[in-house]
Amino acid sequence: MPPDFEHPKPAASWETRAYWEGCGRHELVLQRCDDCGSVQHRPRAICASCLSSAVSHFVASGRGRVYTYTITRQNGVPPFRDALPYVLAYVDLEEGPRLMTNIVGCDPEEVSIGQEVVVDFQDVDASDLGEAGGSFAVPRFRPA
Repeated sequence: MPPDFEHPKPAASWETRAYWEGCGRHELVLQRCDDCGSVQHRPRAICASCLSSAVSHFVASGRGRVYTYTITRQNGVPPFRDALPYVLAYVDLEEGPRLMTNIVGCDPEEVSIGQEVVVDFQDVDASDLGEAGGSFAVPRFRPA
């Protein structure tokens, strides 16, 4: 298995704050429209389906299936070059949204389309951000 790489620190905004705070607690937080029931990811101020501003947050199951993937074998950008090869994938979450992520915890050659996966979090050192740093983690997925 390839080694983990050090993810860049996420840039949280007021729209994405609940998502990143959830990741810091090792919870995958999504949004649901209180008017039409649509579930969405990327976090935003309005529903992408009906444009309602009545969106709320909830903790997702963290389960999904690989929609598609690629095995990255060349990347000269630090820190990614030290983790080659790694899997970049789109995962269809059980709740509906599709999330771009990495597949970890297995040999890249073992990943397949339709494979069941579960969220796994990599903690990110945010101590250099001071009190505002809090707990950060990056969601990625591993075979279920």
